[in-house]
Amino acid sequence: MLGVLRMIQKKRHIRAFCTSVVGRSIENQIDVEVAKLLALKAKVAEDEAEATGGGGGQKFLLKTPKGTRDYNPQQMALRQGVLDKIVTVFRKHGAESIDTPVFERKEVLTGKYGEDSKLIYDLKDQGGEILSLRYDLTVPLARYLAMSKISSIKRYHIAKVYRRDNPAMTRGRYREFYQCDFDIAGTYDAMIPDAECVKVVSEILSGLDIGDYVIKLNHRMLLDGMFEACGVPADKFRSICSAVDKLDKSPWAEVKREMMEEKGLDESTADQIGEYVQLAGGLELVEKLEKDPKLTAAKSAVSGLEQMKKLLKYCEVLGLTNEIRFDLSLARGLDYYTGVIYEAVLTAMPEMVNGGEVEPVTLGSVAGGGRYDNLVGMFDPKGKQVPCVGVSIGVERIFSLLEAKQAAEGIKIRTTDVEVFVASAHKGLHEQRLKIITELWDGGIKAEHSYKENPKLLVQLQHCEEAGIPFALILGDSELKRGVVKLREVTSRKEEEISRENIAEELSRRLSLLRNGDF
Repeated sequence: MLGVLRMIQKKRHIRAFCTSVVGRSIENQIDVEVAKLLALKAKVAEDEAEATGGGGGQKFLLKTPKGTRDYNPQQMALRQGVLDKIVTVFRKHGAESIDTPVFERKEVLTGKYGEDSKLIYDLKDQGGEILSLRYDLTVPLARYLAMSKISSIKRYHIAKVYRRDNPAMTRGRYREFYQCDFDIAGTYDAMIPDAECVKVVSEILSGLDIGDYVIKLNHRMLLDGMFEACGVPADKFRSICSAVDKLDKSPWAEVKREMMEEKGLDESTADQIGEYVQLAGGLELVEKLEKDPKLTAAKSAVSGLEQMKKLLKYCEVLGLTNEIRFDLSLARGLDYYTGVIYEAVLTAMPEMVNGGEVEPVTLGSVAGGGRYDNLVGMFDPKGKQVPCVGVSIGVERIFSLLEAKQAAEGIKIRTTDVEVFVASAHKGLHEQRLKIITELWDGGIKAEHSYKENPKLLVQLQHCEEAGIPFALILGDSELKRGVVKLREVTSRKEEEISRENIAEELSRRLSLLRNGDF
Protein backbone atom coordinates (compact mmCIF):
# COMPACT_ATOMS: atom_id res chain seq x y z
CA MET A 1 0.00 0.00 0.00
CA LEU A 2 2.81 2.40 0.94
CA GLY A 3 4.55 1.61 -2.36
CA VAL A 4 1.41 2.50 -4.33
CA LEU A 5 1.13 5.89 -2.57
CA ARG A 6 4.78 6.67 -3.29
CA MET A 7 4.26 5.85 -6.97
CA ILE A 8 1.24 8.22 -7.08
CA GLN A 9 3.25 11.00 -5.45
CA LYS A 10 6.10 10.48 -7.89
CA LYS A 11 3.71 10.63 -10.85
CA ARG A 12 2.33 13.93 -9.61
CA HIS A 13 5.84 15.45 -9.45
CA ILE A 14 6.51 14.26 -12.99
CA ARG A 15 3.22 15.76 -14.18
CA ALA A 16 4.10 19.17 -12.73
CA PHE A 17 7.49 19.12 -14.41
CA CYS A 18 6.15 17.93 -17.77
CA THR A 19 3.38 20.58 -17.81
CA SER A 20 5.93 23.35 -17.66
CA VAL A 21 8.05 21.83 -20.42
CA VAL A 22 5.94 20.09 -23.03
CA GLY A 23 2.35 21.08 -22.30
CA ARG A 24 -1.01 19.53 -21.65
CA SER A 25 -0.84 16.40 -23.84
CA ILE A 26 1.70 14.70 -21.59
CA GLU A 27 -0.21 15.90 -18.52
CA ASN A 28 -3.35 14.17 -19.78
CA GLN A 29 -1.44 10.96 -20.31
CA ILE A 30 -0.07 11.14 -16.76
CA ASP A 31 -3.59 11.74 -15.42
CA VAL A 32 -4.66 8.47 -17.00
CA GLU A 33 -1.77 6.62 -15.31
CA VAL A 34 -2.51 8.23 -11.93
CA ALA A 35 -6.15 7.20 -12.26
CA LYS A 36 -5.04 3.61 -12.84
CA LEU A 37 -2.84 3.72 -9.74
CA LEU A 38 -5.68 5.16 -7.64
CA ALA A 39 -7.94 2.36 -8.84
CA LEU A 40 -5.24 -0.13 -7.89
CA LYS A 41 -4.98 1.47 -4.45
CA ALA A 42 -8.74 1.15 -3.96
CA LYS A 43 -8.68 -2.49 -5.04
CA VAL A 44 -5.83 -3.31 -2.61
CA ALA A 45 -7.73 -1.62 0.23
CA GLU A 46 -10.87 -3.56 -0.68
CA ASP A 47 -8.97 -6.89 -0.71
CA GLU A 48 -7.37 -6.15 2.66
CA ALA A 49 -10.75 -5.25 4.17
CA GLU A 50 -12.25 -8.48 2.84
CA ALA A 51 -9.37 -10.58 4.22
CA THR A 52 -9.61 -9.02 7.69
CA GLY A 53 -13.37 -8.84 8.08
CA GLY A 54 -14.15 -5.43 6.60
CA GLY A 55 -15.62 -2.52 8.55
CA GLY A 56 -14.05 0.70 9.69
CA GLY A 57 -10.84 1.12 11.66
CA GLN A 58 -7.80 -1.12 11.63
CA LYS A 59 -8.52 -4.84 11.23
CA PHE A 60 -6.27 -7.85 11.73
CA LEU A 61 -6.31 -11.39 10.46
CA LEU A 62 -6.39 -13.17 13.81
CA LYS A 63 -4.28 -16.31 13.47
CA THR A 64 -0.92 -17.52 14.69
CA PRO A 65 1.92 -17.66 12.13
CA LYS A 66 2.17 -20.90 10.16
CA GLY A 67 3.79 -23.67 12.18
CA THR A 68 3.11 -22.07 15.58
CA ARG A 69 0.31 -22.27 18.14
CA ASP A 70 -1.06 -20.77 21.35
CA TYR A 71 -1.31 -22.83 24.53
CA ASN A 72 -4.21 -22.50 26.97
CA PRO A 73 -3.83 -22.94 30.75
CA GLN A 74 -4.71 -26.66 30.60
CA GLN A 75 -2.09 -27.28 27.93
CA MET A 76 0.51 -25.23 29.79
CA ALA A 77 -0.14 -27.17 33.00
CA LEU A 78 0.43 -30.42 31.09
CA ARG A 79 3.58 -29.06 29.45
CA GLN A 80 5.02 -27.80 32.72
CA GLY A 81 4.41 -31.17 34.35
CA VAL A 82 6.32 -32.90 31.52
CA LEU A 83 9.19 -30.41 31.68
CA ASP A 84 9.45 -30.77 35.46
CA LYS A 85 9.84 -34.54 35.12
CA ILE A 86 12.50 -34.12 32.44
CA VAL A 87 14.46 -31.59 34.50
CA THR A 88 14.30 -33.92 37.51
CA VAL A 89 16.05 -36.65 35.48
CA PHE A 90 18.63 -34.21 34.09
CA ARG A 91 19.50 -32.91 37.56
CA LYS A 92 19.56 -36.43 39.02
CA HIS A 93 22.43 -37.13 36.63
CA GLY A 94 24.32 -34.04 37.79
CA ALA A 95 23.57 -31.65 34.92
CA GLU A 96 23.78 -27.86 35.26
CA SER A 97 21.60 -25.44 33.31
CA ILE A 98 22.71 -22.77 30.83
CA ASP A 99 20.96 -20.43 28.39
CA THR A 100 22.05 -18.86 25.10
CA PRO A 101 20.55 -16.17 22.80
CA VAL A 102 17.57 -17.12 20.64
CA PHE A 103 19.53 -15.86 17.61
CA GLU A 104 23.16 -16.33 16.61
CA ARG A 105 25.46 -14.80 14.04
CA LYS A 106 24.57 -16.55 10.80
CA GLU A 107 28.15 -17.73 10.25
CA VAL A 108 27.94 -19.69 13.52
CA LEU A 109 25.04 -21.79 12.18
CA THR A 110 26.05 -22.06 8.52
CA GLY A 111 27.44 -25.40 7.34
CA LYS A 112 26.57 -27.41 10.46
CA TYR A 113 23.31 -29.04 9.43
CA GLY A 114 23.93 -30.55 6.00
CA GLU A 115 20.94 -30.35 3.69
CA ASP A 116 18.79 -29.03 6.55
CA SER A 117 20.69 -25.72 6.47
CA LYS A 118 18.00 -24.45 4.08
CA LEU A 119 15.55 -24.58 7.00
CA ILE A 120 17.39 -21.91 9.03
CA TYR A 121 15.43 -18.69 9.62
CA ASP A 122 17.55 -15.71 8.52
CA LEU A 123 16.96 -12.24 10.00
CA LYS A 124 17.48 -8.85 8.38
CA ASP A 125 20.77 -7.00 8.76
CA GLN A 126 20.68 -5.29 12.16
CA GLY A 127 23.47 -2.74 12.41
CA GLY A 128 26.03 -4.77 10.48
CA GLU A 129 25.34 -8.17 12.08
CA ILE A 130 23.84 -10.89 9.89
CA LEU A 131 21.80 -13.03 12.27
CA SER A 132 19.71 -16.21 12.17
CA LEU A 133 17.33 -17.85 14.62
CA ARG A 134 18.90 -20.87 16.30
CA TYR A 135 18.10 -24.17 14.58
CA ASP A 136 18.94 -26.33 17.60
CA LEU A 137 20.66 -26.02 21.00
CA THR A 138 23.78 -28.03 20.12
CA VAL A 139 25.62 -25.56 17.88
CA PRO A 140 25.02 -22.67 20.34
CA LEU A 141 26.46 -24.91 23.09
CA ALA A 142 29.59 -25.54 21.02
CA ARG A 143 29.98 -21.79 20.39
CA TYR A 144 29.49 -21.15 24.13
CA LEU A 145 32.15 -23.70 25.11
CA ALA A 146 34.70 -22.33 22.64
CA MET A 147 34.02 -18.69 23.54
CA SER A 148 34.12 -19.35 27.30
CA LYS A 149 37.18 -21.66 27.13
CA ILE A 150 35.23 -24.46 28.88
CA SER A 151 36.64 -27.96 28.43
CA SER A 152 34.31 -29.92 30.71
CA ILE A 153 30.62 -29.53 31.57
CA LYS A 154 27.48 -31.61 31.96
CA ARG A 155 24.64 -29.31 31.00
CA TYR A 156 20.96 -29.26 30.21
CA HIS A 157 19.14 -26.59 28.25
CA ILE A 158 15.40 -26.26 27.65
CA ALA A 159 14.45 -23.55 25.15
CA LYS A 160 12.70 -22.80 21.87
CA VAL A 161 14.32 -23.38 18.48
CA TYR A 162 13.15 -22.42 14.99
CA ARG A 163 13.02 -24.29 11.68
CA ARG A 164 11.54 -23.09 8.40
CA ASP A 165 10.14 -26.57 7.88
CA ASN A 166 6.85 -27.79 6.45
CA PRO A 167 4.80 -28.13 9.66
CA ALA A 168 2.57 -31.05 10.59
CA MET A 169 0.72 -29.70 13.60
CA THR A 170 -1.26 -32.84 14.43
CA ARG A 171 1.98 -34.84 14.71
CA GLY A 172 3.76 -32.29 16.90
CA ARG A 173 5.91 -30.85 14.11
CA TYR A 174 6.19 -27.07 14.31
CA ARG A 175 8.35 -24.18 13.12
CA GLU A 176 8.75 -22.92 16.69
CA PHE A 177 9.19 -25.62 19.32
CA TYR A 178 10.97 -26.59 22.51
CA GLN A 179 14.04 -28.78 22.73
CA CYS A 180 15.24 -30.38 25.96
CA ASP A 181 18.94 -31.13 25.63
CA PHE A 182 21.33 -33.07 27.88
CA ASP A 183 25.04 -33.01 26.93
CA ILE A 184 28.31 -34.19 28.43
CA ALA A 185 31.40 -32.28 27.25
CA GLY A 186 34.94 -33.35 28.13
CA THR A 187 37.62 -35.96 27.49
CA TYR A 188 36.55 -39.27 29.03
CA ASP A 189 36.95 -42.99 28.37
CA ALA A 190 35.06 -44.30 25.36
CA MET A 191 31.33 -44.98 25.58
CA ILE A 192 30.88 -44.33 29.32
CA PRO A 193 29.19 -40.90 28.91
CA ASP A 194 27.50 -42.15 25.72
CA ALA A 195 25.84 -44.98 27.64
CA GLU A 196 24.64 -42.55 30.31
CA CYS A 197 22.89 -40.49 27.63
CA VAL A 198 20.97 -43.62 26.60
CA LYS A 199 20.06 -44.18 30.25
CA VAL A 200 18.78 -40.59 30.57
CA VAL A 201 16.48 -41.04 27.57
CA SER A 202 15.17 -44.34 28.94
CA GLU A 203 14.41 -42.86 32.37
CA ILE A 204 12.55 -39.90 30.86
CA LEU A 205 10.41 -41.95 28.46
CA SER A 206 9.59 -44.53 31.14
CA GLY A 207 8.72 -41.79 33.64
CA LEU A 208 6.35 -40.03 31.23
CA ASP A 209 4.39 -43.26 30.62
CA ILE A 210 3.70 -42.58 26.95
CA GLY A 211 3.87 -46.17 25.76
CA ASP A 212 6.41 -48.69 24.54
CA TYR A 213 9.56 -47.37 22.92
CA VAL A 214 12.88 -48.50 21.49
CA ILE A 215 16.16 -46.56 21.45
CA LYS A 216 17.96 -47.16 18.15
CA LEU A 217 21.77 -47.02 18.21
CA ASN A 218 24.33 -46.74 15.42
CA HIS A 219 27.75 -45.24 14.82
CA ARG A 220 28.74 -42.61 12.29
CA MET A 221 32.14 -44.24 11.67
CA LEU A 222 30.40 -47.54 10.93
CA LEU A 223 28.12 -45.76 8.44
CA ASP A 224 31.11 -44.18 6.72
CA GLY A 225 32.86 -47.55 6.60
CA MET A 226 29.71 -49.13 5.18
CA PHE A 227 29.51 -46.46 2.45
CA GLU A 228 33.20 -46.98 1.66
CA ALA A 229 32.76 -50.77 1.47
CA CYS A 230 29.79 -50.36 -0.88
CA GLY A 231 31.76 -48.07 -3.23
CA VAL A 232 30.22 -44.68 -2.38
CA PRO A 233 32.62 -41.83 -3.31
CA ALA A 234 33.94 -40.04 -0.22
CA ASP A 235 32.50 -36.70 -1.34
CA LYS A 236 29.01 -38.25 -1.33
CA PHE A 237 29.11 -39.72 2.20
CA ARG A 238 27.15 -36.87 3.80
CA SER A 239 24.50 -36.63 1.10
CA ILE A 240 23.96 -40.42 1.08
CA CYS A 241 23.78 -40.34 4.87
CA SER A 242 20.98 -37.75 4.59
CA ALA A 243 19.12 -40.07 2.22
CA VAL A 244 19.46 -43.07 4.56
CA ASP A 245 18.21 -40.83 7.39
CA LYS A 246 14.80 -40.78 5.66
CA LEU A 247 14.24 -44.52 6.11
CA ASP A 248 12.19 -43.90 9.26
CA LYS A 249 9.62 -42.03 7.13
CA SER A 250 10.03 -43.52 3.63
CA PRO A 251 10.30 -47.08 2.27
CA TRP A 252 13.61 -48.36 0.93
CA ALA A 253 12.39 -48.10 -2.68
CA GLU A 254 11.97 -44.31 -2.36
CA VAL A 255 15.33 -43.86 -0.61
CA LYS A 256 17.03 -45.95 -3.29
CA ARG A 257 15.41 -43.85 -6.02
CA GLU A 258 16.71 -40.65 -4.33
CA MET A 259 20.22 -42.11 -4.10
CA MET A 260 20.26 -42.93 -7.80
CA GLU A 261 18.31 -40.07 -9.37
CA GLU A 262 19.24 -37.18 -7.07
CA LYS A 263 22.56 -38.26 -5.53
CA GLY A 264 24.04 -39.94 -8.63
CA LEU A 265 24.74 -43.43 -7.24
CA ASP A 266 24.66 -46.44 -9.54
CA GLU A 267 22.11 -49.16 -8.79
CA SER A 268 24.69 -51.75 -7.72
CA THR A 269 26.09 -49.43 -5.02
CA ALA A 270 22.59 -48.54 -3.80
CA ASP A 271 21.62 -52.23 -3.60
CA GLN A 272 24.69 -53.01 -1.49
CA ILE A 273 23.75 -50.22 0.92
CA GLY A 274 20.22 -51.64 1.05
CA GLU A 275 21.53 -55.01 2.24
CA TYR A 276 23.17 -53.36 5.28
CA VAL A 277 20.62 -50.74 6.28
CA GLN A 278 17.90 -53.35 6.71
CA LEU A 279 19.88 -55.10 9.47
CA ALA A 280 19.07 -54.62 13.18
CA GLY A 281 19.78 -56.52 16.39
CA GLY A 282 22.16 -56.53 19.36
CA LEU A 283 25.61 -57.83 20.20
CA GLU A 284 25.05 -60.80 17.92
CA LEU A 285 24.75 -58.42 14.94
CA VAL A 286 28.04 -56.71 15.87
CA GLU A 287 29.74 -60.12 15.97
CA LYS A 288 28.22 -61.02 12.59
CA LEU A 289 29.43 -57.77 11.00
CA GLU A 290 32.92 -58.28 12.46
CA LYS A 291 33.16 -61.37 10.22
CA ASP A 292 32.08 -59.50 7.07
CA PRO A 293 35.28 -59.26 4.93
CA LYS A 294 33.94 -56.42 2.79
CA LEU A 295 33.00 -54.32 5.81
CA THR A 296 36.11 -55.04 7.88
CA ALA A 297 38.30 -53.92 5.00
CA ALA A 298 37.22 -50.37 5.90
CA LYS A 299 39.20 -49.05 8.89
CA SER A 300 36.43 -46.75 10.08
CA ALA A 301 33.93 -49.63 10.07
CA VAL A 302 36.20 -51.71 12.30
CA SER A 303 36.57 -48.81 14.74
CA GLY A 304 32.82 -48.18 14.73
CA LEU A 305 32.05 -51.86 15.45
CA GLU A 306 34.52 -51.92 18.36
CA GLN A 307 32.85 -48.91 19.93
CA MET A 308 29.35 -50.25 19.31
CA LYS A 309 30.26 -53.51 21.07
CA LYS A 310 31.48 -51.56 24.10
CA LEU A 311 28.37 -49.33 24.12
CA LEU A 312 25.99 -52.29 23.95
CA LYS A 313 27.80 -54.01 26.85
CA TYR A 314 27.60 -50.84 28.98
CA CYS A 315 23.90 -50.50 28.17
CA GLU A 316 23.40 -54.09 29.32
CA VAL A 317 25.10 -53.26 32.62
CA LEU A 318 22.79 -50.23 32.98
CA GLY A 319 19.74 -52.47 32.58
CA LEU A 320 18.81 -51.28 29.10
CA THR A 321 18.89 -54.52 27.11
CA ASN A 322 15.16 -54.50 26.38
CA GLU A 323 15.03 -50.80 25.49
CA ILE A 324 17.79 -50.61 22.85
CA ARG A 325 18.41 -51.89 19.30
CA PHE A 326 21.51 -51.68 17.14
CA ASP A 327 20.01 -50.48 13.84
CA LEU A 328 22.06 -49.86 10.69
CA SER A 329 19.25 -47.82 9.11
CA LEU A 330 19.76 -45.06 11.70
CA ALA A 331 21.77 -42.29 10.06
CA ARG A 332 20.79 -38.82 11.40
CA GLY A 333 21.76 -36.45 8.61
CA LEU A 334 23.26 -33.59 10.64
CA ASP A 335 26.85 -32.98 9.56
CA TYR A 336 28.38 -32.51 13.00
CA TYR A 337 27.98 -36.10 14.30
CA THR A 338 31.25 -38.05 14.55
CA GLY A 339 30.50 -41.15 16.64
CA VAL A 340 27.57 -42.90 18.24
CA ILE A 341 24.09 -41.69 17.22
CA TYR A 342 20.77 -42.32 18.96
CA GLU A 343 17.08 -42.09 18.17
CA ALA A 344 14.18 -43.10 20.41
CA VAL A 345 10.90 -44.02 18.73
CA LEU A 346 7.53 -45.01 20.12
CA THR A 347 6.21 -48.37 18.97
CA ALA A 348 2.66 -49.67 18.60
CA MET A 349 1.38 -53.23 18.77
CA PRO A 350 3.26 -55.61 16.41
CA GLU A 351 1.85 -56.01 12.92
CA MET A 352 2.41 -58.48 10.08
CA VAL A 353 4.73 -56.93 7.52
CA ASN A 354 7.39 -57.99 5.01
CA GLY A 355 5.62 -61.11 3.83
CA GLY A 356 4.24 -62.28 7.15
CA GLU A 357 7.11 -61.36 9.48
CA VAL A 358 6.01 -59.71 12.76
CA GLU A 359 7.56 -56.29 13.45
CA PRO A 360 6.66 -53.39 15.78
CA VAL A 361 5.10 -50.41 14.01
CA THR A 362 6.92 -47.12 14.61
CA LEU A 363 4.80 -44.18 15.75
CA GLY A 364 7.49 -41.51 15.56
CA SER A 365 10.77 -40.21 16.93
CA VAL A 366 10.66 -38.65 20.41
CA ALA A 367 14.41 -38.24 21.11
CA GLY A 368 17.68 -38.16 19.23
CA GLY A 369 21.31 -37.21 19.48
CA GLY A 370 24.85 -38.48 19.30
CA ARG A 371 28.54 -37.71 19.63
CA TYR A 372 30.04 -34.60 18.05
CA ASP A 373 33.75 -34.37 18.89
CA ASN A 374 34.78 -31.79 16.28
CA LEU A 375 32.09 -29.12 16.60
CA VAL A 376 33.65 -27.02 19.38
CA GLY A 377 36.97 -26.92 17.50
CA MET A 378 35.24 -25.21 14.56
CA PHE A 379 34.74 -22.15 16.76
CA ASP A 380 37.97 -22.18 18.79
CA PRO A 381 40.64 -19.83 17.31
CA LYS A 382 43.31 -22.49 17.86
CA GLY A 383 41.09 -25.38 16.79
CA LYS A 384 41.07 -26.89 20.28
CA GLN A 385 38.65 -29.80 20.40
CA VAL A 386 36.25 -30.55 23.25
CA PRO A 387 34.65 -34.00 22.79
CA CYS A 388 30.87 -33.90 23.35
CA VAL A 389 27.93 -36.29 23.38
CA GLY A 390 24.28 -35.49 24.01
CA VAL A 391 20.61 -36.18 23.43
CA SER A 392 17.57 -34.03 22.76
CA ILE A 393 14.06 -34.94 23.90
CA GLY A 394 11.34 -34.23 21.32
CA VAL A 395 8.90 -32.77 23.80
CA GLU A 396 6.46 -31.33 21.24
CA ARG A 397 5.54 -34.80 19.99
CA ILE A 398 5.29 -35.99 23.58
CA PHE A 399 3.01 -33.05 24.40
CA SER A 400 0.78 -33.91 21.43
CA LEU A 401 0.51 -37.56 22.49
CA LEU A 402 -0.30 -36.68 26.10
CA GLU A 403 -2.84 -34.05 25.05
CA ALA A 404 -4.61 -36.63 22.89
CA LYS A 405 -4.52 -39.17 25.71
CA GLN A 406 -5.86 -36.59 28.17
CA ALA A 407 -8.73 -35.67 25.83
CA ALA A 408 -9.63 -39.31 25.16
CA GLU A 409 -9.74 -40.15 28.87
CA GLY A 410 -11.53 -36.94 29.84
CA ILE A 411 -8.79 -35.97 32.28
CA LYS A 412 -8.86 -32.41 33.63
CA ILE A 413 -5.58 -30.97 34.85
CA ARG A 414 -5.39 -28.27 37.49
CA THR A 415 -4.08 -25.04 36.04
CA THR A 416 -3.14 -23.33 39.33
CA ASP A 417 -1.49 -24.42 42.59
CA VAL A 418 -3.97 -22.64 44.89
CA GLU A 419 -4.39 -24.61 48.14
CA VAL A 420 -6.90 -22.51 50.04
CA PHE A 421 -9.77 -20.24 49.02
CA VAL A 422 -10.84 -17.63 51.59
CA ALA A 423 -14.62 -17.21 51.27
CA SER A 424 -17.18 -15.08 53.08
CA ALA A 425 -20.64 -16.31 54.05
CA HIS A 426 -22.36 -12.92 53.87
CA LYS A 427 -21.83 -9.20 53.23
CA GLY A 428 -19.34 -6.90 54.91
CA LEU A 429 -16.46 -9.34 55.41
CA HIS A 430 -14.12 -8.35 52.58
CA GLU A 431 -11.64 -6.62 54.94
CA GLN A 432 -11.55 -9.70 57.17
CA ARG A 433 -10.85 -11.78 54.06
CA LEU A 434 -7.94 -9.50 53.19
CA LYS A 435 -6.48 -9.80 56.70
CA ILE A 436 -6.66 -13.59 56.72
CA ILE A 437 -5.37 -14.08 53.18
CA THR A 438 -2.41 -11.83 53.99
CA GLU A 439 -1.56 -14.11 56.92
CA LEU A 440 -1.76 -17.12 54.60
CA TRP A 441 0.45 -15.52 51.93
CA ASP A 442 2.97 -14.46 54.58
CA GLY A 443 2.95 -18.05 55.84
CA GLY A 444 3.85 -19.37 52.38
CA ILE A 445 0.39 -20.79 51.62
CA LYS A 446 -0.97 -20.52 48.08
CA ALA A 447 -4.32 -18.82 48.49
CA GLU A 448 -6.85 -16.67 46.68
CA HIS A 449 -10.23 -15.01 47.28
CA SER A 450 -12.97 -13.22 45.35
CA TYR A 451 -12.29 -9.72 44.05
CA LYS A 452 -15.90 -8.73 44.80
CA GLU A 453 -16.71 -7.15 48.15
CA ASN A 454 -19.85 -9.23 48.65
CA PRO A 455 -19.71 -12.39 46.53
CA LYS A 456 -22.33 -15.13 46.82
CA LEU A 457 -21.15 -18.10 48.90
CA LEU A 458 -22.40 -20.65 46.37
CA VAL A 459 -20.41 -18.99 43.57
CA GLN A 460 -17.26 -19.07 45.71
CA LEU A 461 -17.68 -22.76 46.57
CA GLN A 462 -18.41 -23.67 42.94
CA HIS A 463 -15.15 -21.96 41.95
CA CYS A 464 -13.28 -24.12 44.48
CA GLU A 465 -14.73 -27.30 43.01
CA GLU A 466 -14.12 -26.31 39.39
CA ALA A 467 -10.53 -25.22 40.09
CA GLY A 468 -9.73 -28.29 42.24
CA ILE A 469 -8.82 -26.19 45.29
CA PRO A 470 -8.59 -28.63 48.24
CA PHE A 471 -9.66 -26.31 51.10
CA ALA A 472 -11.99 -23.36 51.63
CA LEU A 473 -11.98 -21.09 54.69
CA ILE A 474 -15.50 -19.73 55.22
CA LEU A 475 -15.79 -16.56 57.30
CA GLY A 476 -18.96 -15.59 59.18
CA ASP A 477 -19.71 -12.93 61.80
CA SER A 478 -20.86 -15.36 64.49
CA GLU A 479 -17.82 -17.62 64.00
CA LEU A 480 -15.36 -14.73 64.04
CA LYS A 481 -16.88 -13.42 67.28
CA ARG A 482 -16.19 -16.86 68.81
CA GLY A 483 -12.63 -16.79 67.43
CA VAL A 484 -13.12 -19.55 64.84
CA VAL A 485 -13.63 -20.01 61.08
CA LYS A 486 -15.08 -22.92 59.12
CA LEU A 487 -12.63 -25.14 57.23
CA ARG A 488 -14.31 -26.96 54.32
CA GLU A 489 -12.71 -29.93 52.60
CA VAL A 490 -13.88 -29.20 49.07
CA THR A 491 -13.96 -32.75 47.67
CA SER A 492 -15.95 -34.32 50.52
CA ARG A 493 -17.74 -31.07 51.49
CA LYS A 494 -17.03 -31.90 55.13
CA GLU A 495 -16.76 -28.83 57.39
CA GLU A 496 -15.28 -28.22 60.82
CA GLU A 497 -14.43 -25.18 62.92
CA ILE A 498 -10.79 -24.28 63.54
CA SER A 499 -9.25 -21.54 65.66
CA ARG A 500 -8.82 -18.14 64.04
CA GLU A 501 -5.55 -17.74 65.96
CA ASN A 502 -2.44 -19.13 64.22
CA ILE A 503 -4.57 -20.04 61.21
CA ALA A 504 -1.59 -20.14 58.81
CA GLU A 505 0.27 -22.68 60.98
CA GLU A 506 -2.79 -24.91 61.27
CA LEU A 507 -3.42 -24.86 57.53
CA SER A 508 0.25 -25.57 56.80
CA ARG A 509 0.03 -28.65 59.02
CA ARG A 510 -3.08 -29.93 57.28
CA LEU A 511 -1.69 -29.24 53.81
CA SER A 512 1.45 -31.18 54.69
CA LEU A 513 -0.73 -34.15 55.71
CA LEU A 514 -2.66 -33.82 52.44
CA ARG A 515 0.53 -33.85 50.34
CA ASN A 516 1.76 -36.96 52.16
CA GLY A 517 -1.59 -38.71 51.69
CA ASP A 518 -2.29 -38.80 55.43
CA PHE A 519 -5.27 -36.44 55.47
